[in-house]
Amino acid sequence: MSNFFIDRPIFAWVIALVMMLVGGLSILKLPINQYPSIAPPAISISVTYPGASAQTVQDTVVQVIEQQLNGIDHLRYVSSESNSDGSMTITATFNQGTDPDTAQVQVQNKLNLATPLLPQEVQQQGIRVTKAVKNFLMVVGVVSTDGTMNKDDLSNYIVSNMQDPISRTEGVGDFQVFGSQYAMRIWLDPAKLNKYNLTPVNVKTAISAQNVQVSSGQLGGLPAVKGQELNATIIGKTRLQTAEEFKKILLKVNTDGSQVRLSDVAEVALGGENYSVSAQYNGKPSSGLAIKLATDANALNTAKAVRQTIADLQPFFPPGMEVVYPYDTTPVISASIEGVVETLVEAVVLVFLVMFLFLQNFRATIITTMTVPVVLLGTFGILAAAGFSINTLTMFGLVLAIGLLVDDAIVVVENVERVMAEEGLSPKEATKKSMGQIQGALVGIALVLSAVLLPMAFFGGSTGVIYRQFSITIVSAMALSVMVALIFTPALCATILKPIAKGDHGENKRGFFGWFNRTFDSGVKRYENSVGSILRHKAPYLLAYVLIVVGMVFLFTRIPTSFLPEEDQGVLFAQVQTPPGTTAERTQDVIDRMREYLLKDEASSVSSVFTVNGFNFAGRGQSSGLAFIMLKPWSERGPEDSVFALAARAQKHFATFRDAMVFAFAPPAVMELGNATGFDVYLQDRAGIGHDKLMQARNQFLGMAAQSKILSGVRPNGLNDEPQYKLIIDDEAARAQGVSLSDINDTLSIGLGASYVNDFIDRGRVKKVFLQGNETSRMNPEDLKKWYVTNDQGTMVPFSAFARGEWTYGAPKLSRYNGVEAMEILGAPAPGYSSGEAMAEVEALAKKLPAGVGIAWTGLSYEERLSGSQAPALYAISLLMVFLCLAALYESWSIPIAVMLVVPLGIIGALLATSLRGLSNDVYFQVGLLTTIGLAAKNAILIVEFAKELHEQGRTLTEAAIEACRMRLRPIIMTSLAFILGVVPLAISNGAGSGSQHAIGTGVIGGMLSATILAIFWVPLFFVAVSSVGNRAEGKKKVDLTKTPNKEAGQ
Repeated sequence: MSNFFIDRPIFAWVIALVMMLVGGLSILKLPINQYPSIAPPAISISVTYPGASAQTVQDTVVQVIEQQLNGIDHLRYVSSESNSDGSMTITATFNQGTDPDTAQVQVQNKLNLATPLLPQEVQQQGIRVTKAVKNFLMVVGVVSTDGTMNKDDLSNYIVSNMQDPISRTEGVGDFQVFGSQYAMRIWLDPAKLNKYNLTPVNVKTAISAQNVQVSSGQLGGLPAVKGQELNATIIGKTRLQTAEEFKKILLKVNTDGSQVRLSDVAEVALGGENYSVSAQYNGKPSSGLAIKLATDANALNTAKAVRQTIADLQPFFPPGMEVVYPYDTTPVISASIEGVVETLVEAVVLVFLVMFLFLQNFRATIITTMTVPVVLLGTFGILAAAGFSINTLTMFGLVLAIGLLVDDAIVVVENVERVMAEEGLSPKEATKKSMGQIQGALVGIALVLSAVLLPMAFFGGSTGVIYRQFSITIVSAMALSVMVALIFTPALCATILKPIAKGDHGENKRGFFGWFNRTFDSGVKRYENSVGSILRHKAPYLLAYVLIVVGMVFLFTRIPTSFLPEEDQGVLFAQVQTPPGTTAERTQDVIDRMREYLLKDEASSVSSVFTVNGFNFAGRGQSSGLAFIMLKPWSERGPEDSVFALAARAQKHFATFRDAMVFAFAPPAVMELGNATGFDVYLQDRAGIGHDKLMQARNQFLGMAAQSKILSGVRPNGLNDEPQYKLIIDDEAARAQGVSLSDINDTLSIGLGASYVNDFIDRGRVKKVFLQGNETSRMNPEDLKKWYVTNDQGTMVPFSAFARGEWTYGAPKLSRYNGVEAMEILGAPAPGYSSGEAMAEVEALAKKLPAGVGIAWTGLSYEERLSGSQAPALYAISLLMVFLCLAALYESWSIPIAVMLVVPLGIIGALLATSLRGLSNDVYFQVGLLTTIGLAAKNAILIVEFAKELHEQGRTLTEAAIEACRMRLRPIIMTSLAFILGVVPLAISNGAGSGSQHAIGTGVIGGMLSATILAIFWVPLFFVAVSSVGNRAEGKKKVDLTKTPNKEAGQ
């Protein structure tokens, strides 16, 4: 095939240009993400039950829906949380690869079966079903710069004017408003109601009857009488629109003709739909809209589209209102991709310099360098066809591929020059002869590297997604590289290279290159003598090899494990939890102190602080708070201002707060899988032991975790039980008084809860009407005495006549996991320990818990467990595939063993480098390790391929091995050095994405150094030892080393 293109170089150029054109066009179309869609698809169900407790929501809503969700295809696990503000979320997580649209339809169908069984109040509020991820993509904040708008005004503006356009923006999956829109708030005064002999139920009935929209028909509507000349629509009673109209609602007409209107018994005004959440931006009142990314959406494009939507809305903003972005995860994506692109360019430059050093021929170096853009651009074309995106994983794959793809070109060019020097042929004839010699090796190397990396593409789960990105990228680049080496590089060699005189090995060059060649020559001679010595005294070196294998196994067991390395994402969270029963006012005081520290003491690294009172990742309520801390760009921060250093300093300061627990934590590398680094586990009630026993088990676990040196920052992702006032209704006393139980229930939910009545029109938008007791009527247990119910005689009966209360403890937030009550616990490994060790410690502590309490991993930890169980199978399949490919290539079962034995020599270096740098055995390390295995095998192939041919030509095994080593030493050193220097920028990077770059670069460099340095000595030993098993006679023949030519420098 190569001869065809050597004779037709323009044809080869056309193929190369078409590959580059297709790749260039693909880059314009490919989406850009930090990571592919790693998190498994999840469908979220959320509802609100106004005025209900967490227990009520769990019993009447959550369990009803959960029981219907069984039997959905590919469902992995179901988690739920119920809050004391009546809100509830159920999240159904599906296996990786499940179509999220199909999953959503199935969940909706199951939900339709449960809906008729839910309370009427819940059905009235509506049930939201969305495709969602755990984390927020960004928070869009609005702040009043001149103080003319309060938080309710800002929240209302977001919901009324910004929420809908943003939710329609491409890529937006779900959203959460930190605040609420206006509602018509009717604040009842129980004393005035009693004065006029009215109850809350009477008021609700009157509002329902008078705030209505009536369809009144038409005058002259069809069918009409003959000759009818009038047709007009009749406008009947319409919904009320202003507080003044509501105030005029007639409640009662007394016997003397006097009227009681709503304004006589209540205050009526526009207010917030709920008051549970309030936000501030750098201390100023604000509101915010937190946006979650839709499944499979592009983060950068979505953030860009959201900003454009807001820019379109900006001309219509009220004066003094400004949009801010207090939390944004997209800068890290841009910075990470830019960082890897810079690494890519640096790698190409370093590889060029290495090739020029060894080839010492500008034309030859240009030929090898020209293959880089052809292969890289061609790979982008394949990525587009495979439906991939440009992300840090595919870009890492390309960085690794640079060293691999120039290998093929180097092997071709180096061999052509060697043939010209040894036989004096013209470039064209030398290229033809050379390609006949090395085509097998090129295909063999490609097959081996593909065999190592291709099995990764077939693994499942989130780890499989990561493996697939690397696998398809590197294998595509390898395939194109071999194609280019067989088509384009020979055509370039035949047309660009200059002839070399026979016998000219470059030893007569002057200057630096002359010194380099002489030094290399002497090095080759010493190398040959060393190989000869090794082949004469095999036993000590085979023993040393056994020790290396033992050391490899030992290091593998000692190196800590984790899923992904931690990254500085440029954002930090701080979670506030005040004692149970704390008011929002006291929580706000803690938030203010936290914000003051961050903005003053950490001003060098903190850009802005957006705080939310009433909500955090552990739950909702007056004792919860959360801060989104945006850091300054990476270029403006040093290592002492990294997100991890800041989190440590902040945590140390927050530990001085005596009246609250405040945790500062960085988000994980893949935010889709959760909001915090470390581990994520549920303690489950597997035996129905009850909430109290489960709470005791949780506290016991937290106590043991606090004493463990392996764990740090262990905290419940929930709220402690808090004081609750239990109202006990005496049904017999109520009946004796002639009071209806439904009236009692309605009066309670209206007076002390917030009862939704119906809707009204506010500036063209439908909003809700809420009825509730005023502040003074619901602050203390004694306030219950202020409320009355009418009996069947029309007499006012006080609550104290049939009700009493008592203090108890109850949960403000209840969680369930896979259908049983559970409590989520988050934590992180202590400094110096990995997440794998932390998870092992958690499992050990869990065994000490009472009977009936089990644990279940979720989120990031679930994926880590999955990846850990897949790794051994991955290594085994990859090694097996390499062996089978080599057996097919060499038509031998023994020679592949000589190549396979080199693998531990690469692995030991990767393990040593990773251990010395304090890194973990994570997914990136595993990818680097597999690449190292492939490259180590590649070096062995270069020697074994030539040794086998020389042996078949009649040389002894020892002669063949030494001659093959001499001939292939230069390309092995050159290609290995090119690869190592190509990866160096990854290992020494800093800034965004540096954690993963270090993880992959360190292992690969360590592995390649040991694979190259050790393999050039051990591979000939393996070849001779394995081959001589079947041919002992030849293996004992002597060889005269002085007869071996030493003209390697110019080859």
